[in-house]
Amino acid sequence: MKNQKDIIILIAEDDDGHAELIIEGLRETGLKNEIVRFSDGQELWDYLHSQCREEMLENNQEFLILLDINMPRMDGITVLERIKNDVCLKDIPVMMLTTTDDPREVERCYQLGCNV
Repeated sequence: MKNQKDIIILIAEDDDGHAELIIEGLRETGLKNEIVRFSDGQELWDYLHSQCREEMLENNQEFLILLDINMPRMDGITVLERIKNDVCLKDIPVMMLTTTDDPREVERCYQLGCNV
């Protein structure tokens, strides 16, 4: 595994305020990793299939994904399912972000392979 600082954190969150809170919270812990933010699931998915895939294959780059469930264009559940069904991407750790208290939605994320 690479040095923790070398891991790029990818955040998919459509709410600007929530995204800023997440990033500020990570920085307040002393985290210095590169953070890339996406406004919806489609933007993240497009990145994963272009630049991310190249960096993983050519540079052995590692990523961590923080993924909101409810987003426009492509929701987090769909992105999670696609990631975990992709041979190149399936080992990327995924943390789901949600305000839901619906245990079925949370269980669905775990069934699809989210890590947290």
